[in-house]
Amino acid sequence: MANIMIRKTAEGGLSFYLPKRDLEDNIVSIEFDQADKWGGELKLANGGTYYVDPMDAPPKLPISVRAKRVDAPE
Repeated sequence: MANIMIRKTAEGGLSFYLPKRDLEDNIVSIEFDQADKWGGELKLANGGTYYVDPMDAPPKLPISVRAKRVDAPE
């Protein structure tokens, strides 16, 4: 598992940053994005997928969390 940072972009979307690999990309979908549950699989614009343990509510951004790589881009 790696430490990542999630923040809001100027356009209102979400950005994913993995400092260890200097990887920054937009998040195109989140498995759970409701008022009572947030997190799960994060799909990135480059095709990669990471998993963040779901939280009880959407967090205040920016936030640092632990994520597991599910699938890397080709």
